[in-house]
Amino acid sequence: MQRMDVYQRAVEFLALSAELGTRVPKGHGYLGDQLRRAALSIPLNIAEGAGRTTRMDAAKHYAIARGSAMECAAIVDGLTVLAHVDATTHVRAVELLERIVAMLTKLCR
Repeated sequence: MQRMDVYQRAVEFLALSAELGTRVPKGHGYLGDQLRRAALSIPLNIAEGAGRTTRMDAAKHYAIARGSAMECAAIVDGLTVLAHVDATTHVRAVELLERIVAMLTKLCR
């Protein structure tokens, strides 16, 4: 599982989300909290899916991870619109999430 590229990218995004969470001002702290929870859900569900014995059961966890990645993308977009994320960090986050979503989409099939 730890050799899975999608897992590695998910952990990389988790680290980035922790950094982003520190930039959120108090009035929007709920966005940082939700980003951290959703970002953590991605590698946890990938790990759980990798540990399942049937393809259908694994695909269910990969789909949950994919949904969490989509949720993270929406939060990152919101933080960018609210001027809490700079353009460079936004691009990096979106690139990582697009890659994660693409890999998870293939794993869900």
